[in-house]
Amino acid sequence: MNVSYLAHVHGKVQGVYFRASSQQMAIEYGLSGYARNLADGDVEVLMCGEQQNVERMIQWLNHGPDTAEVEKVDAKEVPWQDHNHFSIG
Repeated sequence: MNVSYLAHVHGKVQGVYFRASSQQMAIEYGLSGYARNLADGDVEVLMCGEQQNVERMIQWLNHGPDTAEVEKVDAKEVPWQDHNHFSIG
């Protein structure tokens, strides 16, 4: 089943290759969507694809790349969004 989830990742997640690493993982999991920096220092990640792969991506977001210091991830299901690829914004 295809699902879309929107996550806000809190912590030291900007300037540590979080978005690029998220893109690499999303491609590996076959997901579309985006990762973008927010003005408050968080990163927003939209993940669209097979539910089990989205769940794996959310688990990965909870630690991110080695350079990140993730404090918390808030993820919620949102209406399906059809994206062709995973972009960095």
